[in-house]
Amino acid sequence: MSTQRHVRQQYGTVEESEALRIPEEKAEQLVDALNTDLASTYVLYHQIKKHHWLVEGAEFRDLHVYLGEVAADLEEGADVIAERAQALGGVPLSGGANYEEHAPVSGEDADAYDVRTSLENDMEIFGDVIESLREHVRLANDLGDYTTEEQLRDVLVDVEEHAHHLEHYLEDDTLVTGDSMA
Repeated sequence: MSTQRHVRQQYGTVEESEALRIPEEKAEQLVDALNTDLASTYVLYHQIKKHHWLVEGAEFRDLHVYLGEVAADLEEGADVIAERAQALGGVPLSGGANYEEHAPVSGEDADAYDVRTSLENDMEIFGDVIESLREHVRLANDLGDYTTEEQLRDVLVDVEEHAHHLEHYLEDDTLVTGDSMA
């Protein structure tokens, strides 16, 4: 429990930044979009970490290492998003329950799945996150916030690259055969 006596700024409010000179009504839209992307990114991050921990089979080592890299990149992107929301005068969303409540995406349940199903579930969220980031890149451009646009583009590039690589893991051409590859 917080021992702080006075709230400096309530979540959901935006204090106009004199330095950035982005009008408060535009900053509010941008902070809301950024918090949505922050929430989605962390939902995806936690699912990727789950699969990083649970991956098994002949592809274990490569996928375990790769999913660890994906999680690290997602966390780095989330940090960029949160810091931009703060720079715009907002309060970045925080906390697992808050992320799940505000994210337009849902992670899979708590069960462990085979590798292919896990990666397919990841691809579903990656697609949703990509669409949201693209929408918010356009929003930032339309509102004249080219810095937020550029930062979201950089995050989008990383997310798309990881989605593309995961798509390769899901291809049918493999040296490893098993019951699920019939």
